[in-house]
Amino acid sequence: MILNTELEYKGNLFPSKIVKYEKNLNVLSFTAENGVVLEVTVRRDSILRFRFTTTGIFENDFSYAITKYASRGYNHLEVTEDEDNYIITTSKLICNVSKTDLRTSIFDAKDKTLICEDELGFHWEESYEFGGDVVKMSKTAQPGESYYGLGDKPVDNNLKGKRFENWVTDSYAYGRETDPIYKAIPFYTALHHKKAYGIFFDNTFRSFFDFCAERRNITSFWAHGGEMNYYFIYGPEMSEVVANYTDLTGKPHEMPALWTLGYHQCKWSYYPESNVKEITAKFRELQIPCDAIYLDIDYMEGFRCFTWSKEHFPDPKRMVKELADDGFKTIVIIDPGIKIDMDYSVFKEGLEKDYFCKRADGPYMKGKVWPGECYFPDFTNPEVRDWWSNLFKELVEDIGVKGVWNDMNEPAVMDVPGKTFPNDVRHDYDGNRCSHRKAHNVYGMQMARATYQGLKKFSYPKRPFVITRAAYSGTQRYTSSWTGDNVATWDHLNIANLQAQRMAMSGFSFVGSDIGGFAEQPNGELYARWIQLGIFHPFCRTHSSGDHGDQEPWAFGDTITNVVRKFIELRYQLLPYLYTAFWRYAEEGIPILKSLVLYDQEDPQTHYRNDEFVFGEKILACPVNGANQKGRRMYIPRGNWYNFWTDEVVKGGQEVWVDADLDSMPIFVKEGAIIPKYPIQQYVGEKVIDELLLDVYYTEGKEESMVYEDAGDGYDYIKGRYSLRSFRLLGKKKELIIQQHKTGKFMTTYKTFKLNLHGLPFKIKKVQVDNEDIPLKDLKINGDNTLTLKKEFTELHIVG
Repeated sequence: MILNTELEYKGNLFPSKIVKYEKNLNVLSFTAENGVVLEVTVRRDSILRFRFTTTGIFENDFSYAITKYASRGYNHLEVTEDEDNYIITTSKLICNVSKTDLRTSIFDAKDKTLICEDELGFHWEESYEFGGDVVKMSKTAQPGESYYGLGDKPVDNNLKGKRFENWVTDSYAYGRETDPIYKAIPFYTALHHKKAYGIFFDNTFRSFFDFCAERRNITSFWAHGGEMNYYFIYGPEMSEVVANYTDLTGKPHEMPALWTLGYHQCKWSYYPESNVKEITAKFRELQIPCDAIYLDIDYMEGFRCFTWSKEHFPDPKRMVKELADDGFKTIVIIDPGIKIDMDYSVFKEGLEKDYFCKRADGPYMKGKVWPGECYFPDFTNPEVRDWWSNLFKELVEDIGVKGVWNDMNEPAVMDVPGKTFPNDVRHDYDGNRCSHRKAHNVYGMQMARATYQGLKKFSYPKRPFVITRAAYSGTQRYTSSWTGDNVATWDHLNIANLQAQRMAMSGFSFVGSDIGGFAEQPNGELYARWIQLGIFHPFCRTHSSGDHGDQEPWAFGDTITNVVRKFIELRYQLLPYLYTAFWRYAEEGIPILKSLVLYDQEDPQTHYRNDEFVFGEKILACPVNGANQKGRRMYIPRGNWYNFWTDEVVKGGQEVWVDADLDSMPIFVKEGAIIPKYPIQQYVGEKVIDELLLDVYYTEGKEESMVYEDAGDGYDYIKGRYSLRSFRLLGKKKELIIQQHKTGKFMTTYKTFKLNLHGLPFKIKKVQVDNEDIPLKDLKINGDNTLTLKKEFTELHIVG
């Protein structure tokens, strides 16, 4: 018997010295003596891509995360060498590549300070079980370095001292520190010495990040397969890092329809039709604004996707139309599991066309979900995505459904270890065939993409609305998301706040939580406090499992109903402000929610703050996050801020006590801000907006504000039919000047602005509009410091 002793466990392997260097335009290639190749691509002056192979050959360069619309180009690129390094210089960065072992160190090109350097750098371990490599990277943590991002991790904002895993997982009733959960976003932003950079590790295998947890001064990331392929993104502003990452992985493909930013009501499950109508009628009767009602899995025939229960919903088209007439858009759930049933057309067609995932040896991937035993479409196959998108024709075009939420798309499988597909399931991966080890983290993203394509097709000329539970980097291009099956506890209110901030920091702003908690039952106080937080999340929806009791705004008695109504009304008033923030996100990648560290990274007090956040550019909010509290301490960022309720001006850069009884919450407005508001509506489009209210907050100094508007749906805005108003406010001791500049061809329905002046330190003596004195009586100046004027003005002087 001959024993082969060649295959030995080698442990960590490292690149050796560079023996060859090549430059092809912006791609620099370094080959080591032992066959390792490092390819550095200069994508922009501030973005470098590092890609390693251990075999001398790179796989097909394909990524679901990187968008074809990402910006490219640089102003300067020079490669020199000295005794120890190859030196790559752009206008923003200097990158040294060591000649002995391919380790890199990156410096700011302006002041030559060190930003980021490899510790062991790239290393790998052969994976004997599956073939290929376990790929690893370690970097030296700089003094005082902090880390942020990584998607929906339910932990404090600052990730230092922690370790995480990226493997999209159905985590019912997850808790603080549960890891992994629903999303895999392998991107973080690091901050030290007032400078920020980001690292996006574009690898869809199960991956890990360690932020100085195992070794005190070392941060590392690694994956159980695939390539060491990461992007280095330099700021030095944190907001630039996030915006550039969002540009790289894709901004939303279109603005959301305005109604999607309204309040939504959901439960597992509203059925039959009479129950749905009862709920929607109650909203209108109690005058609580609401734009969307959701149907969970019970609307289907035996949980078969794309069917309706004849018993519960005998005439869905009529019902959906009647709901629409009352201002409600109908949203339905669609899961990936397709019931094994030869009498079910979707299953039969999928089977005939060979669209379902298979195991390594050929049989179909069979798993149990709500309908019982199911097969699962391979959404990584473009042909399957096309087929899937066409299945929405009846739901959307014929019946009139306005949105779809994709659930269970991790993919979740019941009653099996790991709660998902086995590793040996095969996927097309857009022609790059692979196992589930590689495709798992993108499965939900590709399902959401196919759903989005269907809704875009059949909702036209209106905009599509899709929500997904599972996501990988780049999913923000197609859909909104929620934070999964949370619990009705005070701690989960805090977790929801952290997750929404962290998702926004990870390029994905259109996110909210199940208000009130999905599992278990909140009391009225918790529900009211959660609504107060939820109205500041871009996606605003109450959702509950229904097993534990009712969770509608009126379920907790009149006192709570009144508080909830008050805050949902505030949400509707702030719609033009939120829509403007969304426009900035879709245009520039600027997050809608800003953790305090993202808002002001130069203030070290912000680096560990969790509760407070800036909504848009000018509003500071902080939830009351414990029972029986009549207020709370919170940190006010630098600058001066108006208390939203009292107009008292608070100086920032300090922690203060803020009173907040149950019908209030700490909200502040930055001085100098101009906040646009709509009248309260029961649903978007209920009223013709005949006047735009502008809340003007006086400051001695300058501030700029914007209002973006368009038709609120449809695609005309892409052709220039939008209205973007920029306001420049200049405050002096005895004068307030507001200049307006408008671009875009869209004509708003209102003709006038009503200015509501806050904190004016003088009595108005004279008003001048475009160099003309206007009699005060013509401006309807009231004793409450409001005045009405035509929207076309370019310069307004209010003189004391």
